[in-house]
Amino acid sequence: MIKKLPLPIAGLILALAATGNLLLSYGSIYRNIFGIMSGIVLLLLLTKIFIMPKAVKEGFENPVIASIIPTFSMGLILLSTYIKPYAASAAYGLWLLGLALHIILIVLFTMKYIVNFNVKKVFPSYFIVYVGIVCASVTAPAFNLAQLGQYIFWFGFVCYLVLLPIVLYRTFIVKEIPEPAMPTLAIYTAPASLCLAGYLNSFQSKSILMVGFLTVLSLSMFIFVIMNMPKLFKLKFYPSYSAFTFPFVITAIAMKGTRAYLTETGPGIPFAGYFINILELWAVIMVLYVLIRYILFMTSSPEAAKTTTAAKA
Repeated sequence: MIKKLPLPIAGLILALAATGNLLLSYGSIYRNIFGIMSGIVLLLLLTKIFIMPKAVKEGFENPVIASIIPTFSMGLILLSTYIKPYAASAAYGLWLLGLALHIILIVLFTMKYIVNFNVKKVFPSYFIVYVGIVCASVTAPAFNLAQLGQYIFWFGFVCYLVLLPIVLYRTFIVKEIPEPAMPTLAIYTAPASLCLAGYLNSFQSKSILMVGFLTVLSLSMFIFVIMNMPKLFKLKFYPSYSAFTFPFVITAIAMKGTRAYLTETGPGIPFAGYFINILELWAVIMVLYVLIRYILFMTSSPEAAKTTTAAKA
């Protein structure tokens, strides 16, 4: 079972932890349930990393897997907030570990795939590497590090603006994205939403123009991804299905935060609550759907899973 565990399941770890935060307003029990599930999957993946370290090295040779691996460090950053009420020092150490690991992964990825640039090796999952660090901006205030969160936000935001035209060019002009990597198209909805959530959390004084720009960009990307979901659902299961999870969760979190901000600073947006409820429901359904698909994959016979395992993405 550990041998079959694909590295992209790290994206599910991140999504489960984020879903817990999304549902906190409905009761801490929901947050704890998703947090525990995230922790269980994390332990399974850590077991694989320690038992089969060569699998990580091999995975880094695949640009899709290499660019999804940083969801592991993002997951550590989010999970640190779960243990903060019980062990503040340990939580802070885990947060720093996640941040440091993500920085290391950025350096390693840059040396391997950016220095020796090949546009055909570019995928939407590249956003995870460079914009994913903004996850630290979302959680920085919990450790009284809002100022650091602001610096991290600007790094991620600039990286997003630089990457967006390159990834769009790869997707719509170059095309030829392999089928196992097609689910990564869902990642388009993540970076703008993550930047929006990071901005709302780490900046005490906010610009309505920045909030508006990121909100419009986030919703535009969300609509684009939703329009492509029927096509993506027709694909057989690949570990890259994890891309169907966190992007939708962080979009719901960002829209929820935007509504709260606009309500505090003005009249708010009529009917926004209903839209956000739909986003929340969709995000939870997608996370549970992918979790079930992973469970079925992990418990299936080797013969039935052979094709999917060979894809490794």
